[in-house]
Amino acid sequence: MKAIEIQAFGRPEGLAVIDLPVPVPAAGQVVIAVEAIGVGGVDAVIRRGALAEYGFREGHIPGSEVAGVVTATGDGVDPTWAGRRVWAFTGTGGGYVEHAIASAEKIVPLPATLSAADAVTLGSSGMVAHFALAHAHFQPGESVLVRGAAGSIGIMVVQLAARDGASAVAVTTSSAERGDRLRKLGATHVLDRSGEGDGPAGYDVVIDIIAGAEMPSFFDRLAPNGRLVAVGVVAGMPPADFGTRMLAAFRKSLSFATFSADTVPGPEQRTVQVAQFAAAGRGELHTVVHELLPLEEAVVAHRKMDDGEVFGRIVLTP
Repeated sequence: MKAIEIQAFGRPEGLAVIDLPVPVPAAGQVVIAVEAIGVGGVDAVIRRGALAEYGFREGHIPGSEVAGVVTATGDGVDPTWAGRRVWAFTGTGGGYVEHAIASAEKIVPLPATLSAADAVTLGSSGMVAHFALAHAHFQPGESVLVRGAAGSIGIMVVQLAARDGASAVAVTTSSAERGDRLRKLGATHVLDRSGEGDGPAGYDVVIDIIAGAEMPSFFDRLAPNGRLVAVGVVAGMPPADFGTRMLAAFRKSLSFATFSADTVPGPEQRTVQVAQFAAAGRGELHTVVHELLPLEEAVVAHRKMDDGEVFGRIVLTP
């Protein structure tokens, strides 16, 4: 089968097509004939080598979520999964393939009304958005600022915050055209990338998918008792002294937290995903697929990611 491997950290051209044998499931695993692969921001971060200190090495196959049909089940797995359409989390890699291995505990059935491309656009992103807002203790009537709202996680935060009664949903984005698209999804205020623009004087919650050097300045955007939750590092790690900006506003009682879905028990994740897949199938949540590209064009997908062209999610198709 065809797969995509990171042969050299750095630019997208370090990705290459390789051939691998079709996998055989071990106990507790399934094999999935892949129909769609989500291209996530973390894939690009890993490809650049920014997470090498966490054990990622050249030779890694990126991709963490796929959708398709279960073709084989390992020992201890209910054999009735075979033939069913599922979304699957493959872990920190292993998704850019024609046949993927996943733990049976990490698969979620798909409704007939939801496409494979929509499933990988919503699967992790919607779940992360849901629990990130919960981690921020968001309550109806509070204001929310989404930093990096044009990606698939940000788009879902916008929709969920608006649906759940936010008094304002502000977004940072790079163009008026993107701002208009985000307004249609529930945004009430469109700001530039630095957070400047016509919006509330302060926000109860900031969900930050970007991080990077500018993250500390967003503490200034928080209202008293405001909470900033970082759910991604698309622009790299923040400065080592980022907390000094928050401490400078000590009397505002600000809070900072990181959020990783790794801290959410699997059954809770799947409960949310089942509900969100059903809602998307009914048209109550909207996925945004930027473009469908063949698996062999993973380099093109990552160039678009690096160039900031993507609104929503690029999906690879074997």
